[in-house]
Amino acid sequence: MDGLDSFDPHWIWVVIGLVLAALEMLVPGVYLIWLAVAALVTGALTFGLGLGLPAQVIVFVSVSLIAAFSARRLLRDSPIVSSDPLMNQRGSRLVGETAIITQAIDGGTGRIKLGDSEWLARGPNIAAGERVRVTGSDGTILIVEPVNLLPPSEEDAPSDDGTTSEAGA
Repeated sequence: MDGLDSFDPHWIWVVIGLVLAALEMLVPGVYLIWLAVAALVTGALTFGLGLGLPAQVIVFVSVSLIAAFSARRLLRDSPIVSSDPLMNQRGSRLVGETAIITQAIDGGTGRIKLGDSEWLARGPNIAAGERVRVTGSDGTILIVEPVNLLPPSEEDAPSDDGTTSEAGA
């Protein structure tokens, strides 16, 4: 057996390119496709020009670098916009939701119940059973603030001189 000597080099590059393209579908990431393109281009140039092994390696490395950096620049200049940019950011998706304190927030941390889940929460000291609104997230910790169910009325609000006005006075 001669090993790989019995195969034409361009077919070896085509097979490598197809294997890399198949791996791109199985493995997360976007870099194997550019190596696959480089292998297919190398196979085509080897078939058309009859390149030797050193020239094939140089072509493969060069086309790989050109393809990867060109794709990187293209994606940087015109990124792919997701229809749901918060898809994998569960904490960010919960901003604006209201929850119930299950473990009092004491010293800045506690627990809240939101939907059917309990989350660690950070915020001002709040007693258990109070309602809070999620204002942000830090990893898996939700940042909360108390919910004011009734906004202060104009009658109870302090005036410009610092005194409160009473109704009927």
